[in-house]
Amino acid sequence: MRYADDWCLMVKGTRADAEDLREEIAQVLAPMGLRLSMEKTVITHIEEGLDFLGWRIQRHRKRGSDQHYVYTYPSKKAVLAVKRKIKAVCRQVEVNQPLDDLLRRLNVMLRGWCDYFRTGVSSAVFAYLNSYLWESAWRRLRRKHRKSTWKEIRLRCCGGGWWPASERRELINLEKVGTTRYRYRGSVIPSPWPAADNEEHTVPTGLVESPVH
Repeated sequence: MRYADDWCLMVKGTRADAEDLREEIAQVLAPMGLRLSMEKTVITHIEEGLDFLGWRIQRHRKRGSDQHYVYTYPSKKAVLAVKRKIKAVCRQVEVNQPLDDLLRRLNVMLRGWCDYFRTGVSSAVFAYLNSYLWESAWRRLRRKHRKSTWKEIRLRCCGGGWWPASERRELINLEKVGTTRYRYRGSVIPSPWPAADNEEHTVPTGLVESPVH
């Protein structure tokens, strides 16, 4: 039997506290035949941030204020991965195939990606990807209609506008995808752990673990 599981433990304490918990966790897993992957296990300060399941989790100063908050948003690795997928789809759908085939494949792939990342601070990333998506789609349209003018392509493939659309569907507009934030529940969630005795000297530390076989 094999196990695959990723999890993140947030520690209010020192690095030494996180290291002690790592050893305790290893001892709990050992009787079950599990062990921690030392290559994938990271202890980091929340100010430095960490990547977890495609998300970037890091504390930043809120723009226009002196307050600092923990933000979750798509990691650079996740953004690069979806850009590669957009590029691959635009290449895989041959120029002799209908525009609707390209739009359908891009929309299905991007809706799933956005559904996963819409629960974070993702608006800026969605806007950035929207620009990349438009440019990628237009490069493909130019390859398909090499002898046509911009106006002719817009009339044929965009209904006279600038956003690619077929008779059946329109290319997804990522800037129109709404984002939501998890509601902060704070002390509403009971904690079984006593408060730190020396809070003025504690720092938040993240322990990211990935147990394998």
